[in-house]
Amino acid sequence: MPLKSLLRSTRFRLLPPRPAVYHVASKKAEQAVLASGRANVKQRATILREFRRGGVPTIVLGGFVPDATEQVFLLRDTLLKNGSVYYVNYSSNGFSNDLFFAQLEDLIDDLAHNHGQRPVIFCVSFGVGLIFEWMRRARETGRKIQIRGSIFISPVACVEDVLPSAQAKPTLLGRAIKPLVDKGVEKSAIQRSRNIFIKMFEAGAQNKETLRTLMSRAELTKLRDAVINTIQNIDDQGASQRVQALAEMRPPSTYFSQKILPLSDAPTLILYAEKESSVLTEQSPTRFALESAHRAYFPHSHFRVIANEDGNPVQHASLIFHCVNFTPPIAAFYQHVKTGKIFKHS
Repeated sequence: MPLKSLLRSTRFRLLPPRPAVYHVASKKAEQAVLASGRANVKQRATILREFRRGGVPTIVLGGFVPDATEQVFLLRDTLLKNGSVYYVNYSSNGFSNDLFFAQLEDLIDDLAHNHGQRPVIFCVSFGVGLIFEWMRRARETGRKIQIRGSIFISPVACVEDVLPSAQAKPTLLGRAIKPLVDKGVEKSAIQRSRNIFIKMFEAGAQNKETLRTLMSRAELTKLRDAVINTIQNIDDQGASQRVQALAEMRPPSTYFSQKILPLSDAPTLILYAEKESSVLTEQSPTRFALESAHRAYFPHSHFRVIANEDGNPVQHASLIFHCVNFTPPIAAFYQHVKTGKIFKHS
């Protein structure tokens, strides 16, 4: 095991991560949504925090699975060097776009008013779609977004990104969520979807030689147990409502207008994997929009495809098994944010 990984795994063994539940000082936006009847408390996400004294906190949003705490399992040190990390773990019993956006706004307001900080939003796959939708709504209503920057990993911002036309062969993720796009699906279909998510995680864990250079046996066991537990504990309604939340989102091309764009002037890092084909369709509207016009959406953005020249191709959102490939541009992004330098065109 390389020295850097050995030191991290030793810290993990001696001082394992213990993120604590974080309660914002004011839940004004959340309470308004609950009072309106548009959502219920079962759909509320859990916010956890690992505290550090840096000036650039990070809010982490995961994909459909795993939880945010596992999504950045090997990136924790990189994020914590810059400040506290806030993990937003979606409810296993339901999901509501309106309630999620309200919780996010309450958290960002809390950081601004009680800590004098603006966060970097770090989001993965489905989590990117949530942020796109949140930003779009903010632009349409004239609300200002108080963030320091955004990091988008393997964006999935609309259902068309993962579900191809009827004639095309569905991706692995498309097979997992297709039964859930229609409400009221059978339990057997949802269990098949769970099995596909487990298969996707296990496929990444097959390269034992690579894993031995990344983490200890104890770390891998803890990670695997947490991921499988998260997948198995999402109930039928929780699974269905997460997919319905994605189905409600509009493709980015539909809000290509001066009224809405840019979505944010904050520095933005957009990272795709070299092999997205197990998840994204060839006609992914979000990827097309970002590859061809990312600076229309985010004027101070950097777009990059992450590749692994020395081994297995980088897969969709592979922040665990290809952590070494994702870490350098992410670490460099935080330096840009802290120094105030704007990305060079790329």
